[in-house]
Amino acid sequence: MTATTEITITGAQVEVYRHPVSHPVATSFGVMRDRPAVFLRLEAADGAFGWGEIFANWPAAGAEHRARLLIEDMGDLLKGQSFASPEAAFESLTRATHIRALQSGEWGPFRQVIAGIDTALHDLVARRAGRPLRQMLSDSAADAVPAYASGIAIRDAERMIPEARALGFNRFKVKVGFDDEADRARLAECLDMLEGDEILMMDANQAWDRTRALRFINAVADPRIGWIEEPIPADAPEADWQALREASEIPLAGGENLAGFDGFAEALARRQFTFYQPDVAKWGGVTGCLRVARDVLGAGATYCPHFLGGLIGLQASAELLAAAGGPGWLEIDVNPNPLRGEDDWLAARMQAGDFRLSDGTGSGAGLGLDSPCDGFGRMRTLTLTL
Repeated sequence: MTATTEITITGAQVEVYRHPVSHPVATSFGVMRDRPAVFLRLEAADGAFGWGEIFANWPAAGAEHRARLLIEDMGDLLKGQSFASPEAAFESLTRATHIRALQSGEWGPFRQVIAGIDTALHDLVARRAGRPLRQMLSDSAADAVPAYASGIAIRDAERMIPEARALGFNRFKVKVGFDDEADRARLAECLDMLEGDEILMMDANQAWDRTRALRFINAVADPRIGWIEEPIPADAPEADWQALREASEIPLAGGENLAGFDGFAEALARRQFTFYQPDVAKWGGVTGCLRVARDVLGAGATYCPHFLGGLIGLQASAELLAAAGGPGWLEIDVNPNPLRGEDDWLAARMQAGDFRLSDGTGSGAGLGLDSPCDGFGRMRTLTLTL
């Protein structure tokens, strides 16, 4: 982004949506009984606008809180303010909210709101230029990125892997960390279901301690398993991560629960993971995640954006991966969720394991989304305007 990207913010609208689900989405630490999303629309003095998404999966009551935080606690930092670029806004807002986050202990929520604002500003600037976001970020951005099917509870894998394959996926990630003995048996069944050169990944969602993690990992090791994600808590001692790196027969992945440039730099210096997974809606937005992605690739590791939310964040993650390059894969939640996009929309974008991006024509500028909230009215729970 250049100096011509100056933005004066004149307004913001944030909307909260909740999609009811018949089949809850289970993780090792809790169950999602509906699918929330917080979508943000920022407007500039010249009439330009952009969309962003704020992390809202956890806690269950978090979506409405994030929306109110943006309007009621950060409105004074936005409306009427001018920023030289989205990157300048990210730095300014991070500094300006430091004491507010410290006073309240709400580091995560403030970071998540800033991430959504940053994405919306990048979308705004790219829309203003009439170019896809990825082309604003890199002259060599790809038009399609490899993707994998995510959000598959291992108990449902027998049904969901074939369904994801029918949508065009050839890489799949199952959630483990529930019952180790049952998970091992089901994982063997998943491996038997793979066809050709298909790949399976595992996500334990921080379920284990070091001893239990190593016991499980080495009991299921198989060359067709691409990684084990967050086998232990993200804040576990470095000695535990080192022990896993040295003893695990499966590559390690993580990063969705890291925050800040220093946090990722420390993980890279320790070579904590093979696959690094910052989340565009949880920390950093486009500004932070792109910088981390380039640092990851420069260190010889792999950038794989984490995302399990709505349509705006998914598209931003795809544009980021396309701009950053490297061998990483885009995470796409395959649980039913119109806030992510209906299955027919997803199937139309998937081709031989790749997710295809807009070509930049028509409404393809920025994130390539025209009116991403159209049709979601029945799921809206809150609208706030600045």
